[in-house]
Amino acid sequence: MAVWDDLVGQERAVRQLTAAARDADAYVTAEAEKGGSAVLSGSAMTHAWLFTGPPGAGREQAARAFAAALQCVSPDRALGGSPGCGFCEGCHTTMVGTHADVTVVRTDLLSIGVKETRALVREAQMSPAGGRWQVIVLEDADRLTEGAGNVLLKAVEEPAPRTVWLLCAPSTEDVLPTIRSRCRHLSLRTPPVEAVADLLMRRDGIDPETAAFAARATQGHIERALRLATDERARARRKAVLKLPGRVDDVGGALRAAQELIDAAAEDAKQVAEELDAKETEELRAALGAAEGKRLPRGTAGAMKELEDKQKRRSTRTQRDSLDLALSDLTAFYRDVLARQLGSSVALSHDESATQIGQLAATSRPEQTLRRIEAVLECRRALDRNVAPLLAVEAMTMALRAG
Repeated sequence: MAVWDDLVGQERAVRQLTAAARDADAYVTAEAEKGGSAVLSGSAMTHAWLFTGPPGAGREQAARAFAAALQCVSPDRALGGSPGCGFCEGCHTTMVGTHADVTVVRTDLLSIGVKETRALVREAQMSPAGGRWQVIVLEDADRLTEGAGNVLLKAVEEPAPRTVWLLCAPSTEDVLPTIRSRCRHLSLRTPPVEAVADLLMRRDGIDPETAAFAARATQGHIERALRLATDERARARRKAVLKLPGRVDDVGGALRAAQELIDAAAEDAKQVAEELDAKETEELRAALGAAEGKRLPRGTAGAMKELEDKQKRRSTRTQRDSLDLALSDLTAFYRDVLARQLGSSVALSHDESATQIGQLAATSRPEQTLRRIEAVLECRRALDRNVAPLLAVEAMTMALRAG
């Protein structure tokens, strides 16, 4: 199976990445044969890439697949085959995350700071240990602080000869202009619902009915579709969110709905914390030499405090991500209402709520629905600006009530 097989609906991007991987392979081969005199200019390959696209488009998967193709050592390349076979040691170790020359950076926190970025830049200056390229995949480039972006700029501007930066962000506007101007831009699109359903059946063994439901409900978001298809809690949470539009008829109902939405997000964060925090804490205590049930050795309290701060920031992001998922479902619900009001024959994202959608479409006007969609989007923008979550959601539910 080639490394590109999970990039559903991205044929144009796959063609571009395949051409770049082929030129990169030729560059490394020529460099070895000519003693380092090969040149990269004018080829489809470059040292810095920016992958953008809407949530669920597969930015991270595309970056990892490209990293695997760059490390491909399949003998078929000598016979005209394209890099990225998916079976050789370079491809396999990259895809499972164990390749020594591929660093994948993701964050559970709200931002990536200067300290972490400087460590990455130092690593990027090293020559490949055994692979063909030193590849740095930064999955959350949009979370770089301004200071971290300035640190990264120099490395992207003057990279080491065989270092490749693969940055992922929702859009070019989420990255500093000075960085994006030095990257080759690759834009991905939301994959078709049918293609996502097919991927869930083929790759994850999901039954056809569940796969079709999950792909349609998430509007082509691959990761959310997989979670919805396999996690009963996710399905229950989604049902609760879709009941919200019918519960904002009065002020009290709107405020209660807001509080319940916040409580559900906090519960999500708590579940993640229970799974990770205890394990991390125990591992750190063991590394610091603290016996079970005993106090920490002298001088190690600072390390434990740093871990606790990291866990609190991760909990905040988990809560924000859970809220964002709920708001995405609400946006899609009102989009279905608007489609019915305008007489569109487009398939409903939430066909299990067809009765509720029909009733709301019949008892309200399209301009009200548009205002409600804008209220949900404004809530998402407020959360991005670090407005207190309860205040942002209460303002949204009151706006939904007013219509």
